[in-house]
Amino acid sequence: MKEWLREHPEVRTIRVAAVDLNGQARGKRIPARFAGKVLKEGTRFPLSVLNLDIWGEDIENSPLVFESGDADGLLRPTERGFLPMPWLEAPTALLPIWMFREDGTPFDGDPRHALAAVLARYKARGLTPVVATELEFYLIDDSGKDLRVPPSPRSGKRRPGADTLALRALDAFDRFFTDLYDACEAMDIDADTAISEAGLGQFEINLLHSDDALKAADDTWLFKLLVKGLARHHGFAASFMAKPYADQPGNGMHMHFSVLDRNGANVFDNGGSEGSETLHHAIAGCLRAMPDSMLLFAPHANSYDRFVPGAHAPIGIAWAYENRTTAIRVPSGNPRARRIEHRVAGGDINPYLLIAGVLGAALNGIEDALTPPPPITGNAYAQDLPQIPVTWRAAIERFESSAEIARIFPAGLIRNLILTKRQELHYMAELAPEEVVELYLDTV
Repeated sequence: MKEWLREHPEVRTIRVAAVDLNGQARGKRIPARFAGKVLKEGTRFPLSVLNLDIWGEDIENSPLVFESGDADGLLRPTERGFLPMPWLEAPTALLPIWMFREDGTPFDGDPRHALAAVLARYKARGLTPVVATELEFYLIDDSGKDLRVPPSPRSGKRRPGADTLALRALDAFDRFFTDLYDACEAMDIDADTAISEAGLGQFEINLLHSDDALKAADDTWLFKLLVKGLARHHGFAASFMAKPYADQPGNGMHMHFSVLDRNGANVFDNGGSEGSETLHHAIAGCLRAMPDSMLLFAPHANSYDRFVPGAHAPIGIAWAYENRTTAIRVPSGNPRARRIEHRVAGGDINPYLLIAGVLGAALNGIEDALTPPPPITGNAYAQDLPQIPVTWRAAIERFESSAEIARIFPAGLIRNLILTKRQELHYMAELAPEEVVELYLDTV
């Protein structure tokens, strides 16, 4: 890691940052000359810092604050090492870190450790998940009273309407996307295809599949930081908020995954289009855990505005082959690439918790040899299906009492997240709709 700094003598400051339960980057600004000390000794801040509400406030009655004396944790660098921060004016390096207790054990309130624990369960069975994410976001001019699509830097004009899969929509912001792909390469983020989406100023970028699910989560988290920071550098905002516009489509985040055995073979592949029994067990696990997992898929007040019939945000608990109206889709294609596409989550998620929750649910289904209901055909919105919880309060209650969730996450993390969301639920009631948008637009 020191070598990176020696190769970049222009870097004068570094940022060390961990991810909190809301997916926010929490950390410090440090002169680059002290980087060696951080690499050798780590750094410290209170355990409670990874358990702040969306405003960055302490959680009332949290056992991490006054009850324990607001004790420090030890933060150590992750395996990512130093990364550039291309959205800042001065050359700056980012060092991702994660939290440990004083005795060296992982802090169970750190979402990255939660994902690592799920992956350890897979490894114990000789399995390796292969994960990819697809992220939707809006480019937004928020300089006035009302949110609008930014004017194109090329033409100075604003798009009058949505233009799905239109090259001209991408070309209108070609400088931004060129800089974004260059920055992804510099940050070792595996960005693939970009398309224009159905919303006004909405785009989607796919991140490539990785057999290192921690890296896939890192890439997703870093990508969100990058897109938001780089957009501001270009003079507008970028938002992964689930529903920034009441009359436009929401931002989703689809997760694709397959699972490899010790020999590198895809355990979802049986040589045919239907997939293996293991695929079906994993689907059944995802469906069983789905209503209890909504707080992971939709963690914020605004998240639930996205779940309306016919809006490409699934509300029925069902699966199908090659059907984008269902919560779980099995894409077609070469059987060796047979995979699950989990389509429920919004763009405002914490990627570590989301990936841990989905992979944990799938593994529960595999371990229990669950059988899913038959796949549906046709429009899922028009069918009588079990429904996901579509209120924030209901999602909090289901998550708190779920036996499925307790198999995936440590009790301390569940407690911390519930305390956080109950506090946010209470104070969010005081905000006007425009204040909710202002809060979430740049935050999530």
